[in-house]
Amino acid sequence: MSSYWQIVLASRPEGRPRLNNFRIEKRSILALPDGNILVRTLYLSLDPYMRGRMSDARSYASAVAIGAPMEGEAIAEIVESRHPDYRPGELIRAMIGWRTLAAIDPATARRINVGRAPITTALGVLGMPGFTGYSGLKVIGQPKPGETVAVAAATGPVGSLVGQLAKRAGARTVGIAGGPEKCRSLTTEFGFDRAVDHKSKSFAKALSEVCPDGIDVYFENVGGAVWPAVLPLLNRYGRVPICGLVAHYNGEAGVGRDRLPDTMLAVLRRSLLLRGFINSEFISEHYDAFLSELTPLVATGAIRYREDIVEGLEAAPAAFIGMLCGKNFGKLLVKVA
Repeated sequence: MSSYWQIVLASRPEGRPRLNNFRIEKRSILALPDGNILVRTLYLSLDPYMRGRMSDARSYASAVAIGAPMEGEAIAEIVESRHPDYRPGELIRAMIGWRTLAAIDPATARRINVGRAPITTALGVLGMPGFTGYSGLKVIGQPKPGETVAVAAATGPVGSLVGQLAKRAGARTVGIAGGPEKCRSLTTEFGFDRAVDHKSKSFAKALSEVCPDGIDVYFENVGGAVWPAVLPLLNRYGRVPICGLVAHYNGEAGVGRDRLPDTMLAVLRRSLLLRGFINSEFISEHYDAFLSELTPLVATGAIRYREDIVEGLEAAPAAFIGMLCGKNFGKLLVKVA
């Protein structure tokens, strides 16, 4: 028998999640089924999409049930195997959830290639966030040399990679982030041409000043107050990949002027392309190319990334709540073991 800790959804949040929406429990695995592997969680990924799983509103994926473990991808070490192709000590990446130990079907896991880059990158720049940025930019954004690419949440794991890939494609890059420290890192660390602080009272004016020729590609991670500043600057045939709207996840960004008429008129008059996407739509066609192209660039430092790591599974709820308010700086991970 193996004991473990897990964090479950105790209640559905109204607005911003609170600590009492989560509960930590101790459980036991009595026996490992044939064909399964027992894995010990090393690092847990915390991502904005998890806020949607806490709600029972209709979405592209099922909600987490009350009393069930919070959903999440993790890096884990195999501690016991009842599958002939897997051995103790190997590292895998899988949707393990907010748990310290789990019995899983290895068909749902991916082995981690140890040695070329730190293992944590498998949850960030070389994982789901990285692939989201890569596929959204490649398939929808399609930046051309000389075009202007603006990126929301640009210091995050998705946005920071989008900016670097757009720069490599020959585009001029403008990063949008919150606060002087994050904005400074955009130009000094991630190589953006310009950075704009969305917390500034003069944000819309500042954005227009650094985009004198308009915006050709806008990578949307946020929504909220950023979109009204971007919309007037979008050029004819502008492309807007939409992978996240974190400002709306807590139901707090709907107050104020209705922007739908402005948006639809702009779409029509300027022949804009707005496309929402889930990264899994592009896995079969683009994932192998993503890893082949990005892994050596990350390993050599040609592609930069940041990680924000907190210690202990019990720290996950507070870190997750803070992430939804923009408190993290880089890919947010929990070091579990």
